[in-house]
Amino acid sequence: MHRVIEAGEDVIALEVSGKITGADLDAMMDRLDQAMAHHEKVHIFVETRGIDGIELSGLPGYVARAMPLFGKLTRFGRVAVVADQTWVRIGTRVESAVLPFISYKTFEPAQREEALAWVKGAPSAA
Repeated sequence: MHRVIEAGEDVIALEVSGKITGADLDAMMDRLDQAMAHHEKVHIFVETRGIDGIELSGLPGYVARAMPLFGKLTRFGRVAVVADQTWVRIGTRVESAVLPFISYKTFEPAQREEALAWVKGAPSAA
C-alpha cells in the first residue's frame, strides 16, 4: 500500500508499506508523469515500512511504463529513501552505484525529517 506525503510540486513523497499492488505502482507512475510534465527536475522521497513484497501481476505494466524513464534519468534530482529494513537500504545503495549521476541518500527511520528536508533542498544543519 502507499500513501502520498505532501512535500512540494517538484517532490514526489510517498510512504510505502506492506504489499505493493499494481494499483499502487500505477498511482506512483501517474504522480511521476504529472511531476515530470511540469518540472525539469523531480526529486523523490520514499519512506518504506515493512515491505512484504510486490504483487507480481502488476509488474509487467509497471515495467512497460518505467522503461521510457531511462531516457529521462537526467531529470531526477535528489532521491531519499528512509527504510526500516536493511535490504531496502542496501538495494538503494546498489541502485545509486548503477546511477551515479542521480543524488541518492539512504536514511534510517529516526532520520526521516532530515531526509525529507534534504530531498526538498533545505540547507544542511551540519
